[in-house]
Amino acid sequence: MPKDSDKPRWMMHGITSEPVENYLYSLLPARDEVLLEMETAAAKRNIPIVGPAVARILHQLALMTDAKNVFEMGSAIGYSTIWWARAVGEGGRVIYTDGDRNNADEARGYFQRAGIADRISVNVGDAVELLSEQKHQFDIIFCDVDKEDYPRALRVALPKLRKRGLFVADNVLWSGKVTQENAEEATTKAIQELNHLLYGSCELFTTILPIRDGLAVAIKA
Repeated sequence: MPKDSDKPRWMMHGITSEPVENYLYSLLPARDEVLLEMETAAAKRNIPIVGPAVARILHQLALMTDAKNVFEMGSAIGYSTIWWARAVGEGGRVIYTDGDRNNADEARGYFQRAGIADRISVNVGDAVELLSEQKHQFDIIFCDVDKEDYPRALRVALPKLRKRGLFVADNVLWSGKVTQENAEEATTKAIQELNHLLYGSCELFTTILPIRDGLAVAIKA
């Protein structure tokens, strides 16, 4: 495994011990050419992606719930979008959202090369606003927007999630910063608020998985 200083951003550390983290990544099967290219681009250009360990969980969650429509809030260059799209299969639908048109254009190219472009609707704009405009409910809503928007994202997402649907949020341990009492950083405070909302909601049953930067998985009652 690479030295800590050489690790790409998507291979985060600090939640699990470094030897355990290295072991988990060493077990991962090789990704295809498109995904490997995206991982390399993300590392070189400091683009936030979930990385392959978390992406496999997303894919698995969709398979386990037989999800056919997924709304993704905050998609960057579409790395996680590809994993969702492959999981929903032919006839499934994933809605990609990002505020950066250049990201969306780059993502379209990857989707075409991956052979799943027909399953993905690409939307540019505020992801939370785009979700609020949807007229139907989703099997899975994935939250990876700007962290200050996490509490707002959950409030908008809940009515848009079907019964037994999943709300999944990335970065919910925030490099361990969520353990700070009286945190001053706005992003940390927002993630702490989200976590309290998730566990305090009578509509959701939530578990935080301490992998990479923390992944919250909540099922709607």
